[in-house]
Formats: sequence, structure tokens, C-alpha cells
Amino acid sequence: MTGEIPYLLRATKGEILDRPPVWMMRQAGRYMKVYRDLREKYPSFRDRSENPDLSIEISLQPWRAFQPDGVIMFSDILTPLPGMGIDFDIIESKGPIIDPPIRTAEQINAVRPLNPEESLPFVKTVLQTLRQEVGNKSAVLGFVGSPWTLAAYAIEGKSSKDYSNIKRMAFSEPELLHTLLGKIADSIATYVKFQIDSGAQMVQLFDSWAGNLSPIDYDTFALPYQQRVVRQVKETHPDTPLVMYISGSAGVLERMGQTGVDIVSVDWTVDMADARRRLGPDMIVQGNVDPGALFGSKEFIRARILDTVKKAGNKGHILNLGHGILPGTPEENAAYFFETAKNLDQILASA
Repeated sequence: MTGEIPYLLRATKGEILDRPPVWMMRQAGRYMKVYRDLREKYPSFRDRSENPDLSIEISLQPWRAFQPDGVIMFSDILTPLPGMGIDFDIIESKGPIIDPPIRTAEQINAVRPLNPEESLPFVKTVLQTLRQEVGNKSAVLGFVGSPWTLAAYAIEGKSSKDYSNIKRMAFSEPELLHTLLGKIADSIATYVKFQIDSGAQMVQLFDSWAGNLSPIDYDTFALPYQQRVVRQVKETHPDTPLVMYISGSAGVLERMGQTGVDIVSVDWTVDMADARRRLGPDMIVQGNVDPGALFGSKEFIRARILDTVKKAGNKGHILNLGHGILPGTPEENAAYFFETAKNLDQILASA
């Protein structure tokens, strides 16, 4: 499993493998004691994610502990927004805050194209260093927010349960929202290409809040802008695998397959066998163990991993959780998840 190409990238090329590669969404973060200790010393999230030395250290914490097949840079989906003229802060107990929120034509017209070389030089440093640190032992992953979710944060001004402000704009002033979505899509495409040029070998697009849309509204406000990002990236970087993740995506799963991405990350609300059937035999899938399963016994965790892997099959599957690992997850259970995943070839052979 050494060799010239990281194991995870072999799965993205359709190879039949002895076991699926494995990484974990939010694998760097609050469930790890080393992260919590560092957070006490550097309480500002933006400091931790935008100081390259800190971001590199945090990104490597789970790699040192568990040796996942993918190392994802420690960052945030909102990180590019200040470079577009939309500032934000992250409050530990409340999450992201954008004040004032973006709700007028004047504010939307003031949103500017992203120049990542100028506004996000630390991202290049992080990705280049991660590539040097892990070599071919793991793939280095970048990630971005997708246009609908970034627009929702900008318009709501914070996390939301009902998305009333962006939906009000969508249904009463759709031209305004389309203008904002288009601007964000073009900047995010630029940002994805910048991450790839800086060393990312795979990039995941998070449209976390698009699962809150009805299918007709997904087709209007999410899908065209996801496609706009993917199309622009593929024009210049056709060989870099792109992943799409949406939380609560059961209702729009087939539509995720229409975005042009190479991999659909499936959340735990969809049975993996159903996801395989709905997405077709050519789509690579990622996921989809319920993060809550890691609060269970070792036997339970192992059973859930085996259920997912057997349903996904031995080609075109990347083992992951169906969402980010939860704060408070016992670290030894995360370790067991990775240990089981890395030994699946032997487990399946003896089953």
C-alpha cells in the first residue's frame, strides 16, 4: 500500500482494492485531547485556522494518531469570505457570525472576486507543507463551501434552523440571490483551483445546508451553481477528484450525481446499498457510518463498518462517517474505527 500513488487516490481511479481507503470528516478537532489543549492556548478559531503553523499542526494531529488515508487541511468553509469583502467571526459557543448580514443589492454589488494568492496565502503554505509531511502515505485533501451554503451563512448572518432570510430572498427577490450565488460560485471555483495548485490532491465541496431545499429549489438555487464551480475546475484540472457532501441529502441524492463531481459523499440517512443503486454503478461513493455509532461498543462499531463496506462493494468506495465526528466521541473509539478500517482486508477474508 505504499507505492507512487496514495491509496485513497487509487480508489478514485476505480481500482478494485482489498479494503476501502478511510478518512473521517472533522477528524482534526474537538474530540482529540491534543486539539483541546492547543485550543486553550489559542482560543480564536480564526487564529487556529489561518495561522499556517497552527493549521498544519492541527491537520497532522489525527494523521499522527491514526494514519488515515486522507489528511484534510484544518480550515473552515467561510475562510475565503473576507477576501470577497464579507467578514466573519467564529464564536466558540455560537458558531459563525456575519455582521451585518448580506441582504441588500448594494451589499451584493460590493462583493468582489476572490484573489486567493493575495487574501489566502496561508492556505498555500498549509497544503504545500502537508504534502511534504505525509508524502505518498496519505492523500492531502482540500475543501470549500458550495455557493448555496455560503450564501445562506452570509444572508442569515449565523447558523439557522429555518433559513427564513435566504428563502425570503429566493422567493421574493430571486435575481438578487442569483447575482450573489454567481459571484460566490466563480470565486469558489478560483479557490478550488488555488488549493489544487497548492498541493490538494482531492477537494471536497460542502453544500451542508442544501439538504434543506425542496428538489425544485435545489434545481434552481443549488445545482446550477455547484455545476458552475465543478465545470470551471474541470476545465483546468480535469484529473483532480472532486467530492460533493450535503447533510440530509436523501431527497436530492440523484441530483448530487448530476453536479459533475467524481465522488458523492453519502450521509447516514441513506442506506449505502440504496445510494449505490440510486447513483448508478459509475459513481464513486464515500461514507456513510453514523457518527453517533462511535459512541457504541467496539462490536457495534465494527458491525456498522462491515455493513457499510459490504453494501458499497470493493470498488469505488471511500470509507468515512456520514457527517463530521461528534465532539465528545471517545478517542479510543475513533482509533478503533481506523484500526478496523485499515485491517478490513484481513477481517473480510476471515468472515
